[in-house]
Amino acid sequence: MAKAVSAAVFASAISTPVFSQTLEEIIVTATKRSESVQDVPLAITALSGEFMEDVNLSDVKDLVTFTPGVTGNSQDSFIDAISIRGIRTQDFGVGLDPSSAFFKNDLYEGRNGSAVTSLYDLDRAEVLRGPQGFLFGRNSIGGAFSVHTRRAEIDSSDGFVNVDLGERDRAAIDAAINIPVSDSFAMRFAGLYTQEDGFVKNFFPSEDLIEHENKALRWSTTFEHDRLGIYTMVEYEEREQSGSVYRAVTEGEVWETLEAALGPIPVRGSDEDVDVDRSGGDNDDADILTLGVRIDYDFDFATLTSNTGYKDHDYFYNEDYDGTPLNMETYRQDQEGEYFQQELRLTSNSEGPLSWYAGVSYYKEELETDYRFAGEEDVFCQYYGYYYNSGMTFSGCEDLYAYYGSEFTPSANGLLEETATIKGKYEGWGAYLNLAYFITENFQIEGGLRWTDDEKEFTTFVPTPVSELGPYWAFGYSTAESLTAKESWDDVTPRVIATWTPTDTALLFASYTAGYKSGGFGTFSLANNPDGDIAIGNVDIVRADGFLPDPVDPEEVHSYEIGYKDSFFDDNMNFDIVAFYYEYTDFQVTVGTGSGATLIENAGEVESYGVESSLTAGIGDYLTAYATIGYFDSEANKLEDVCGLEDPLGCEGTHLFWAPEWSGSFVLHGAFPMNSGAITGAFEFTFESERGGGWEELDETMIDSYEEMSVRVGWESDNNWFVEAYVENITDEFTWDGMNNLGGKEPHAFFGPRRPRTAGVRLGMAWD
Repeated sequence: MAKAVSAAVFASAISTPVFSQTLEEIIVTATKRSESVQDVPLAITALSGEFMEDVNLSDVKDLVTFTPGVTGNSQDSFIDAISIRGIRTQDFGVGLDPSSAFFKNDLYEGRNGSAVTSLYDLDRAEVLRGPQGFLFGRNSIGGAFSVHTRRAEIDSSDGFVNVDLGERDRAAIDAAINIPVSDSFAMRFAGLYTQEDGFVKNFFPSEDLIEHENKALRWSTTFEHDRLGIYTMVEYEEREQSGSVYRAVTEGEVWETLEAALGPIPVRGSDEDVDVDRSGGDNDDADILTLGVRIDYDFDFATLTSNTGYKDHDYFYNEDYDGTPLNMETYRQDQEGEYFQQELRLTSNSEGPLSWYAGVSYYKEELETDYRFAGEEDVFCQYYGYYYNSGMTFSGCEDLYAYYGSEFTPSANGLLEETATIKGKYEGWGAYLNLAYFITENFQIEGGLRWTDDEKEFTTFVPTPVSELGPYWAFGYSTAESLTAKESWDDVTPRVIATWTPTDTALLFASYTAGYKSGGFGTFSLANNPDGDIAIGNVDIVRADGFLPDPVDPEEVHSYEIGYKDSFFDDNMNFDIVAFYYEYTDFQVTVGTGSGATLIENAGEVESYGVESSLTAGIGDYLTAYATIGYFDSEANKLEDVCGLEDPLGCEGTHLFWAPEWSGSFVLHGAFPMNSGAITGAFEFTFESERGGGWEELDETMIDSYEEMSVRVGWESDNNWFVEAYVENITDEFTWDGMNNLGGKEPHAFFGPRRPRTAGVRLGMAWD
């Protein structure tokens, strides 16, 4: 059961090895046909299910680690930290769509709270970089993560059980069994359980954070008869985790202002520890149900595919947003939602020079989310008393109100709690047509159009807080009744690809793709009324006041690529390299205000370019090398609305701060035969250059460059069992997932400490 490493990847330097292996070919369906990844004229990384198991990837976001040009991660279920070529979601609310789309078996995985699911019993994963409008039912402006689980196989009774035990009471087990029922029908059951204690030291109170306990179960069926294939999936996952962990940045102008207003704020521990009160709770819990049915019918000239999916999720999230031991702000999100999609697609089967596929898709999503922002009343009074009174300091709300000649009665719990109930009803259609024609035997032109239409109905209700302070920080307003707005957006986006195959193994391509992301609504803001008045500062707003949920315009990108793929040494080395350039406008970005309220604005123009390359190589009879590397550069302008400097022009020309300039990975895997089995080993290395600083390029919020290494040594028996010892992050390197330049009452903060050195052992068995 030797576990060969196989993927479309890059090695920057391999010293003249003897290439003697024939690499496993990964078949992908990114073009709606089964093709080798080396024959697809797209920037795509394909990872086999065996590879993902070998390197111990746990959830879908971990695919970032081994994909060139894709960076960012977090320890929670939010996906807004992930960027593909620097394009990322810049809003944590529910009024906009994600910039990076996640799919499982071509079914859209959704948004924060429902998109992140565990990896187990997988066939492969495909990560596509650049705007995607032709390959899935939903549109995606940045790129797409597409995971394919193993189907039930009619002629197989295979199965496996794997166990992983490690430090901090880590325990994980995943298993699957395939059950053939008849000559045309089979079922497959797969499941996962994983738990681990916290690994981040918190000083208030003394506890360890970032723990998890996740459970998942999947039932798949396959029916195949003559021209018909029917494939179903029922999957349920229960996730219990920690919310994001923050540490305040305790230097710089923002921190100095905060301490001037509140007095000394002791944040204990080193820069790698945290000191947060967690008074609002520590949750990242989700129950996710997914149903999927795919039907294929072969008409000889074309194959008709129907892909139907339904997803239901309940999500409960708590975090301490300010990153200090003070109760300045806790954040809560209690969300439930349903999502339905239907896609119909016709794909040509002809062998002639013309090939094509066409499709139509529909989706409907309904969401209801309760938000809670809470902090101590005295903290608000101290900070804003200082801010609005020329640096005067106050001991709390009673002191501040006395200064203004009035009395203050604290709330029962001493907190200002601002809440909101947000409802979304979203519906959309898409239609696409793609034609490809071989002008000569070796030269193909491909072109397509996609039409996208989205309609969103958005309802917000923000009750007036019990506290005498009123809607003081999170929203800046309150409503006496629900306010509803409805908007629609549509666009037609083209794509053109030219492909030249000068030899049997070489492929060169050039492409232009227009990308589009639908508009939506700012979750935490209202638009100005017809008289031009702003909502901030108003209490108990009603419909007659003319304030409605704040619409946000779509994003657009024009993306250009040139690429080269080839195989060498009798298919013992696969190589690809892609260069890209894009122009990106009107990105939907979170903007703070002087009052503290959060808006979403369309801001900025970005020009970006980069290079991504990958290679897989068999070295001798027993080694396989795998690596990726990506270079990314960008320049953003027209940032006046998002710049936190006194002179907003000081942010012009900045780099997209969340994406490092360089990133990459390398894996060397070996299997050395012995009597009745093989000794196995692997070395893994990942890196990224520095990033962070925000639009303002602040030194105090930069994240240093980072490298991580892991090693694995094991034994694989010819009798289909294995045992393996591993040490992940062997040098115990530390970094943060990301940073937020906040300012105001909340300090800048880092979030998501990475997992420290972890030792463990894996063992398992399989049967045919």
